[in-house]
Amino acid sequence: MSAHPAATATATATATAADPACAAPLPVLGRDVTVPLVTGGEVTYAALDYAASAPALQRVWDDVAAYAPYYGSVHRGAGYLSQLSTDLFENSRGTVAEFLGCRSDDQVVFTRSTTDSLNLLAAALPADCQVFVFETEHHASLLPWREARVTCLNAPRTPEEAVQTLERALADRDPHGPALVCVTGASNVTGELWPVRELAAAAHAHGARIVLDAAQLAPHHPVSVQEWDVDWVAFSGHKLYAPFGSGVLAGRADWLTAAEPYLAGGGASRKVARRADGGVDVEWHETAARHEAGSPNVIGAYSIASACKALTEAGFDRLVARERHLIDTVRAGLAQVPEVKVLSLFGDDAPRVGVLSFVVEGWNSSHFAAALSAEYGIGVRDGLFCAHPLVRTLLGSDPQAQGACGAPEAASGEKSLNAIRVSFGAGTPDEHVERFVAAVAELVRDGAKWTYRTREGRCVPVA
Repeated sequence: MSAHPAATATATATATAADPACAAPLPVLGRDVTVPLVTGGEVTYAALDYAASAPALQRVWDDVAAYAPYYGSVHRGAGYLSQLSTDLFENSRGTVAEFLGCRSDDQVVFTRSTTDSLNLLAAALPADCQVFVFETEHHASLLPWREARVTCLNAPRTPEEAVQTLERALADRDPHGPALVCVTGASNVTGELWPVRELAAAAHAHGARIVLDAAQLAPHHPVSVQEWDVDWVAFSGHKLYAPFGSGVLAGRADWLTAAEPYLAGGGASRKVARRADGGVDVEWHETAARHEAGSPNVIGAYSIASACKALTEAGFDRLVARERHLIDTVRAGLAQVPEVKVLSLFGDDAPRVGVLSFVVEGWNSSHFAAALSAEYGIGVRDGLFCAHPLVRTLLGSDPQAQGACGAPEAASGEKSLNAIRVSFGAGTPDEHVERFVAAVAELVRDGAKWTYRTREGRCVPVA
């Protein structure tokens, strides 16, 4: 089986970068923010929750600020600012298409998020479509297919098993009906890269189409719709260092054009006329505008385009190499703490992005994450990460079990109830991951310095 393109990029970048540790992180907002510690004093905040929302690139913020005085209605006005804003919006569409390596006839639809993008595609599925999805998916790609016939596949333990599992499932389907495969590019729990090219080939060999959830992949690695031969790709701006509630669904136009508009309203309609019987006839657009009803989020679209340009100009070879250095730092540090278990599907050597989840023996994960924040100024995430089936599979835990803040949940061989996730990217300084590793070791060795309690389902320090 050929290597995943992103894995190849990782190896190439690591080999060609003389010293990735010396490469500077990209400037992001919030890099100098200080936060108070419960033990006294303040510290620069270490934002290590990129997998949820990455900080905005300074470049993106500057571009948006420069445009803001010229903001105007899009596709609506004859005035200069409206024309300028319309050009900016449509040019942003072209920038995103180039960033994703789209085909010339692909459509780029601006949405609110990955979740919104995949729900849009779900609404555009042909009748009686069968959807194949692994239980390892984020809820954004696991749950939208409620009107389709869904086949949920078991979690594979190797990339090869993922392809084989999909091939067996597709071989049993009705070859004459429409089918769609939905798969992640990089896990939001383990960070592991999935064999997208091979899964796409398997889907097409059995007459199915494939949509790539690139929410965790696009901020870390180049994505190519053409090279990987995927039919659609979805991602979110807020994970790509672009704020303002924006996302993208890009890919083949036919299912989107044949479907009823995702939302009915102005912008999606080309012509509206009242009938003699009092009803209304509507002619809908056949372009991306068909699914972009209402006044579009031009600043959100422009922020995505700005982020795409910034990452491209920074060079993914350099970004991947530096991130590999950060990943190695975290993994090496956690390996020195025997009580820490890093979660993985494909094994320790699997290529991954800067996302790692783990549990700590003798610790409630919510308690551990709260202590990292309150005592060290480090922001991570704890829980099931909107990927409940996958995390439960990795932990081998009871879906009905519940733990209390401050109560050891993994002592005496008990199963962990949830996990801790650390994630980082192009804007992360070395000091942040080094502080994280040191804090983990110190917490495990010495315990928390403060008392914590559960409040509204969250573990928080006692005042």
